[in-house]
Amino acid sequence: MKTIFNILICLVSAASFAQGTGSISGLLTDKETGDQPLPFANVTIKGTTKGTTTDFDGLYQIENIEPGTYTLVFSFVGYETLEVPNVKVTANKVTEVNTGLGASAAALDEVLIKTVVARESETALLLEQKKAVEMKQSIGSQELAKKGVSDASTAVAKTSGISKQEGSKNIYVRGLGDRYNSTYLNGLPIPSNDPLYKNIDLGIFSTDIIEAIDIDKTYVTRNYGDFGGASINISSKDYRGDGFFEVKVGTGVNMNAIDVETFKQQDGPNFSGFYNQNPPKNALNGYNFDTSWELTERSPINTNLGLTGGKSFDLGEESRLSLFGHASFGNDFTYKEGVARGGVSTQGIARKDFDFESYDYSTGSTFMLNSVYKINNRHKINYNGLYINSTSQEHDEYYGTIDIFDEAANGGGIVRRSTFGRTQLLVNQLLGEHELKDNFNIDWGVTYNKLVDDIPDRMQNTLRPINDEGDLSIKTLSELSDANNHRYYQNLTEDEIAGRLSASLDFAKDKENNYKGKVTAGYQMRSKKSDFEATQYNFRLRNYNDPNDFPVVDFNNLDNFFTQENFNQNLFDIRTLFGGSSERPETYNGELTIHASFANFQYQFSKLTLIAGIRAELIEQNINWVTAIDPVGGNNELKEEQILPSLSLKYELNQKNNLKFAASKTYTLPQFVERAPFQYNDVTKTRFGNPDLYSSTNYNVDLKWEFFPNKSELISFGVFGKIIENPINEVTIASATNDISWVNSGDQATGIGAELEVRKDIFSIEKGENNLKQNLSFGTNISYLNTNQDFNQEKVSDETNYSVQFTEEEGPLTGASDWLVNADITFTNEFSENADLMATVAANYFSERFYAIGNNNRGGLADNDVFMLDFIVKANLTKNFGLGIAAKNLLDPTIEQYQQIQDVTVESYRKGRTFSFSATYKF
Repeated sequence: MKTIFNILICLVSAASFAQGTGSISGLLTDKETGDQPLPFANVTIKGTTKGTTTDFDGLYQIENIEPGTYTLVFSFVGYETLEVPNVKVTANKVTEVNTGLGASAAALDEVLIKTVVARESETALLLEQKKAVEMKQSIGSQELAKKGVSDASTAVAKTSGISKQEGSKNIYVRGLGDRYNSTYLNGLPIPSNDPLYKNIDLGIFSTDIIEAIDIDKTYVTRNYGDFGGASINISSKDYRGDGFFEVKVGTGVNMNAIDVETFKQQDGPNFSGFYNQNPPKNALNGYNFDTSWELTERSPINTNLGLTGGKSFDLGEESRLSLFGHASFGNDFTYKEGVARGGVSTQGIARKDFDFESYDYSTGSTFMLNSVYKINNRHKINYNGLYINSTSQEHDEYYGTIDIFDEAANGGGIVRRSTFGRTQLLVNQLLGEHELKDNFNIDWGVTYNKLVDDIPDRMQNTLRPINDEGDLSIKTLSELSDANNHRYYQNLTEDEIAGRLSASLDFAKDKENNYKGKVTAGYQMRSKKSDFEATQYNFRLRNYNDPNDFPVVDFNNLDNFFTQENFNQNLFDIRTLFGGSSERPETYNGELTIHASFANFQYQFSKLTLIAGIRAELIEQNINWVTAIDPVGGNNELKEEQILPSLSLKYELNQKNNLKFAASKTYTLPQFVERAPFQYNDVTKTRFGNPDLYSSTNYNVDLKWEFFPNKSELISFGVFGKIIENPINEVTIASATNDISWVNSGDQATGIGAELEVRKDIFSIEKGENNLKQNLSFGTNISYLNTNQDFNQEKVSDETNYSVQFTEEEGPLTGASDWLVNADITFTNEFSENADLMATVAANYFSERFYAIGNNNRGGLADNDVFMLDFIVKANLTKNFGLGIAAKNLLDPTIEQYQQIQDVTVESYRKGRTFSFSATYKF
């Protein structure tokens, strides 16, 4: 087939020759993979500016060459550069040169310096997708840069069927939220930075350290079986070239934040985010807090600085050590204002009704060192070290009705909360790949992760009018609940060890000496220990019989009230949730151990390739606690054995069309926080765990067609279906305070949908003797989703100690939107060999999204539909210097959540437009 294709190239090119010129064409193969075609390699004519790259099938062609004798140069990152001398070009004829490249530790030719590392480029990832039997999507750093994406969370939301919930860390995949997804770094698990979430906040991973993000929306046995939506794997960057050093600086503003007269922040946390605050000693015996209740202010200008470098060293004929390092700091200011309501009744009356302002200052510091030691062409060892310090300093002010029945019923109430959260993540990974024989490979990896998540010194104050019927501006501190005025300290520490070992054996060669079959077997283990403790210091205020005796308190000068003198005069005392004599923290400690073995059988039957897999997991989750809800303490143990089959099929309709099918069984494990009876208090809601929670079982099926018109284009269409037995949901418990917990809410949930993806070059031309490129490309992915689940309150009552009263008997999955659309159009233009311009317009839309289940005849909560638009421009002005401009959220839509049936808005705000500028210099 390839020979016929080469002949066609020759015939077509012969008809289009300029008078007196010839051409060179041929096939380049990869010696390391048994002479498979090698795509995206450089082919140049030595001593000239003429050249090209090989296509998907390893084919290349260079036209309009003056007659003569030339040296042809073939090169590819990590492979030995090959020079073929004495290639004779004759006028009006085609010279065919077919050859192959092999891996080598030799220094890279200068030509390779501009070559994109394979998994960073869109075209390389498309080829990977084309060759894969499994269904997978990947987004590389090249595409991330084009779309102006700055973090991994935003990146995954650019792929089909995935959306991000505004104002939270939740990623929804095909309508399935955080609990149904799993996150990996270089194929090994990483812990969550928030006890309320299963997965780490992807927003803390800067795209500066990302080579590619792989998204498996169908299950594969190399991943843990706790899967329902997607497995997301972040591949960190490494380096294989001779050496470089890059400096990047940037600045920007959020228009909401810059327009605010004073950008408010709590006292204590610093600019860098490297800050911690421990509780005072003897906190109950006097007022010993050394941070102020008063606010500070900052100038809301976003800044970022990054340093990146790499260097490779030859250690012999075949050995090579490659180092890659990155250090960066960035911050971000945002401001939003709007309405927030809670406890909306069946009559549509909000028990809590506020206007709010929110000031958020976040920082991210990243330090990474990756090393690759290539022992020889058959053995390689990688070390990946990563430290991330991520912080969020949020100050919120709520004005209005605190409780329509009890407090500030006519308005005038104020709730102020300042929360500083700091996450430190340390990752140490050691990975190895070993080719013991041509058909036998060993792959292994071990990791130690440590995560520390702190909330040091959260502050909350609640003020109410002294007289609800009088002057609402005269206020005092609220005494109705001790927790209305408090300071809170929280620490979560997770230590995790995980490892994997697998071996694969190729067998059954075909006539072309390629292996048709492969057997893979492996073992994985994961051991995680989680220690959580929290102490809340409540300020219990003196109660007065005469309303006129309550002290007048100035909202802007709270330090005048909270003093040692007032403590001594018994205007307030300090208590924890265990009372006024105990400073012991609330705690829960969890341990999770998973041992897994898996096996895959892969075989190619002509055009049909099959992968049949089986995975067995032994799961043990233990948790013990001492909390204000259960001060005596308790423990709970969950043990499960899971047998998880999977099947993947790929049928090659022709060289450009694939048909793929996948089916699997998986499970969804409840998290520590969902099973521990610990109470999380927010301004408008309270959550606590359910020890009776148990795993869901998931059945998944997918069918997908893929069409690859050329190396940079894709058209695909897929349909999928899911059945979830005993789904887990967050629900409102029938109680006086309408608290929230987690339950297995029904017998079954189902989801069916379709996904369309198109990547198309509108035009692509080369101009001038240097073949400078000009390209206009378009990409879009569109997803449709229909979900349904039953709500069974009798099931909840039978299986737990809780009671719920669902408004409806059935409804959609929480987090599900009927429609998700991402689209972008990109123009690129090369002005010279070292100067180019890229401009992208990117759009994102999701339709109305179901957020929470309705109860007690009150409607469920839903997010309104949102359309967002970004514009990004990047320009390389010289070989070393580049500039970037980004305009995000240009339409600035209203983010709104409302309660169905009663049709009452419960939250509404705008995020504001953000404009940024960056400059990069590469040495």
